[in-house]
Amino acid sequence: MKWTDSRDIAIALTETHPDIDPTTVRFTDLMQWVLALEGFEDDRKHCGEKILEAIQMMWIEEAE
Repeated sequence: MKWTDSRDIAIALTETHPDIDPTTVRFTDLMQWVLALEGFEDDRKHCGEKILEAIQMMWIEEAE
């Protein structure tokens, strides 16, 4: 996965952190959790606030 795979990342986060409310996650934590996902292979330098926001929105959608 890369930073642009927001739906795949959101699905993985839903599976990895099922008890977390994605609306309460700080971007610093979100970045660390994405970097720790199995199959994630991208440089942390390619991530920005807009990318994290897109991932969070997908995660919220997946959690509903």
